[in-house]
Amino acid sequence: MNPYERIRKGERGAWVSIISYLCLAMVKIIIAQITSSQALRADGINNTMDVITAVSILIGLKISRKPPDYDHHYGHFRAELIASLIASFIMVTVGLQVIFNSIQQIWTGTFSQPSMLAAWTALGSATIMIAVYRYNFRLAKKINSPSLFAASQDNKADALVSLAAFIGIVGAQFRMTWLDPLAGVLVGIVIVYTAWDIFKNASHTLTDGFEDDSINKIRNYLEKDPEIKKVKDIKGRHNGNQIYLDLTIYVDPMITVKHAHDITDRIESKLTKQFEVDHSHIHIEPDPNDQSKK
Repeated sequence: MNPYERIRKGERGAWVSIISYLCLAMVKIIIAQITSSQALRADGINNTMDVITAVSILIGLKISRKPPDYDHHYGHFRAELIASLIASFIMVTVGLQVIFNSIQQIWTGTFSQPSMLAAWTALGSATIMIAVYRYNFRLAKKINSPSLFAASQDNKADALVSLAAFIGIVGAQFRMTWLDPLAGVLVGIVIVYTAWDIFKNASHTLTDGFEDDSINKIRNYLEKDPEIKKVKDIKGRHNGNQIYLDLTIYVDPMITVKHAHDITDRIESKLTKQFEVDHSHIHIEPDPNDQSKK
């Protein structure tokens, strides 16, 4: 599957999130108004902001599909990561606002006892968001999309948020009315933590971070090839949903240029099949420890 097709599939996940958030936000805010539930209101506001987050991810995916042009020779794939950063900024703003409002309610002691309608609404929302999370998480792994992975983590956080709201509202039924705004605080903390995790991963990739474990696996795999004497160096980076590798390998110094070219073609094919590497630049050097050249 080419990278543009992967991005097109990722857009489906963004649309699933947008539609789910729109429906849930409307239902939660209306029910929260009827039942006076701070936790459910916070959850509904969170979903409202999640719509903006999902839309920013969708826009990022659409920009990523633009082909290379005169000043973007490698394409626009990193727009996905920019979308993830925007999503994290929106999420942390909403999370802090939810925490502030809930703490204010606890401080002033303005507690209410929401009806169980709010609790069942929160539980139903959690069930829906778990299903959306599983769909987007599997799709993100399949197409190697960082922005859709960020969306799936947001989906998971929203499921936990709704579960926290459910627990808080049920607790309020047993005269522990302080549990409802306390659940609102926990909701805000989960949102902020998720935002930080998304920001950390996106910024790591944007600064050309690459996993050491992946480098070691690739090195060990290539050094099993009988024609590769040693893998001198490997550098990797992500370009949106693509993987770029730069390799320097030692080979027999007596082989022909054509033979060396055939080796690089074979390695590129193996890297694509085994590790889904989209682009690899391979530099071949004569093995300095080979005695046959002396």
